[in-house]
Amino acid sequence: MATSIEECANDDLNALIALKSNIEDGIESQATILRANNSTLDSPLTDGDGFPRADIDVWAVRHARVRIIRFRNDLSTLMDKIAMALERVHASQLARPETDAKTPPHSLLPFAKVDAVAPNSPAQLAGLRPGDLVIKFGPLAAGNISGSLQHIAQLVERNENRPILLSVSRDNQTIVVQLTPRRDWGGRGMVGCHIVPYTTL
Repeated sequence: MATSIEECANDDLNALIALKSNIEDGIESQATILRANNSTLDSPLTDGDGFPRADIDVWAVRHARVRIIRFRNDLSTLMDKIAMALERVHASQLARPETDAKTPPHSLLPFAKVDAVAPNSPAQLAGLRPGDLVIKFGPLAAGNISGSLQHIAQLVERNENRPILLSVSRDNQTIVVQLTPRRDWGGRGMVGCHIVPYTTL
């Protein structure tokens, strides 16, 4: 059972992630207004004679631009808080007592390996590297996943544009990263990395 410290750290992180989702929804809502007016953050609001354009709702476009800028500033600040919350989660996991220091719990054993990471992919942006050993992929761990990695594919499919926490082993250290699957990143798949089964046997 997770300690109270770990539960608090996870609760804080989940609250921040929920807030991040709300901000991203707000950005998309305002972006929809710009698209409806065939406008961007930089497109002109006046015609060639210097008058307000008659083919768009100038007030709506201006208001949407201001909102998007504010949302983006809020998101930037929030991402710093999420990074700190991830560090707290990681620290609480490392501080969890183990019954046998020589034999890690089954749930902490790597069950998959990152075989390749595509440039500019969600996996690379999350900080994953070839050779990383996956200990936890969201709720998935060695104790609740079979040799097949189909569960990972299903989890990724259900969480498009939603962050998933991964714990990986790298250079004998456990690292926690946040991976957000996306279809529109410009490459194959939703995460842009190749993961293969891994066993310590």
